[in-house]
Amino acid sequence: MYKINTLTNDIEKLEERLFKDLGFRERDHLQEWIAKNPEVLGEDLLIIQKEFSGFNDTNERLDLLALDKEGNLVIIENKLDDSGRNVAWQAIKYASYCSTLTTKQILNLFQQYLLQSHSEESADDLVMDFLAIEDEELYLNSGDQRIIFIANHFRKEVTSTVLWLITHEIKVQCFRATPFTEGENIFLQVEQIIPLPETEEFMIDAQEKKREDLEKGQGLSDTRKTQLDFWKIFKTRLLQFDEIQKLQTPRPQYWFDIALGKSGIHLSNTFNTDRNEIGVRVYIGSKNAEEWLPYFESKKSHIENFIGEELSWNPNPENRDKVITLLKQFDLNDKENWDEAIDWLATTTIKFRSIFMELIKTK
Repeated sequence: MYKINTLTNDIEKLEERLFKDLGFRERDHLQEWIAKNPEVLGEDLLIIQKEFSGFNDTNERLDLLALDKEGNLVIIENKLDDSGRNVAWQAIKYASYCSTLTTKQILNLFQQYLLQSHSEESADDLVMDFLAIEDEELYLNSGDQRIIFIANHFRKEVTSTVLWLITHEIKVQCFRATPFTEGENIFLQVEQIIPLPETEEFMIDAQEKKREDLEKGQGLSDTRKTQLDFWKIFKTRLLQFDEIQKLQTPRPQYWFDIALGKSGIHLSNTFNTDRNEIGVRVYIGSKNAEEWLPYFESKKSHIENFIGEELSWNPNPENRDKVITLLKQFDLNDKENWDEAIDWLATTTIKFRSIFMELIKTK
């Protein structure tokens, strides 16, 4: 970085420094600068939490949590002179934890942050004003979560992971923060390095083209095209239910994941033309299995009465991850049967979602 000297019509090079040599610390300084001036990241962001540790069953804490102008959550991880090896993995975990946060929970988190900052302002009002919403119903975190990394130096392990995530449509950005000095004066440069701003639009266009090709079934086998066609119709049917706000892009052999309000527990669907079988399952990750599977089993009669069919409870007990499933046979190779199959699958999915979310909330 150079300073322009208009008196001599020349430029003077500023000295690039390390944060540690200047006595700056991650939480006390860089994090505070970003929290007070999020616009240095090139967009309008609303910081709603700092040092957030309110995740279930873990003491981990993310540096900064923000909202973007679309109402989606942005996980911001700050490092000083070295990104470290594990920052990408940490942020992915935080994004997964945040994926189940509801609008009410997000507003509560923001209100707590305001109280800690000795502000008497209303979280609801600030968010509505930030999103330029007046009479519309507030609905936050409807899209995928974003991740932003800030560091002076990024290790290859991190940059390669970030580039791979971007190619798989995970929204990640890396910003290099560099301090400079001139005598007693200290300057800070923050610049986006991944993806480069001038190539970001091209990458988005390339991903859109890839998604369009996938949705058209280009390069797929007949079996995969059949699966893709089924999921497209199913998605349209399922979205008719008001409580399902967003689903992923249909993919061949894709299991539609639907959050149930508890990290590590989610709902998914399956479609198998070889076995002429479709189904719904509740997936319980290994970390939650010992607590939640017995709890759900204790409510077995209530669950099955609500759904109207008997379920298969933990059909693969040797697996650490646990599932509760309901499968049904249809002649899926005959598309005339698809309307009936899709109606059953959509209705059953909503029933699963309703009863399991109710039980999770009331536990």
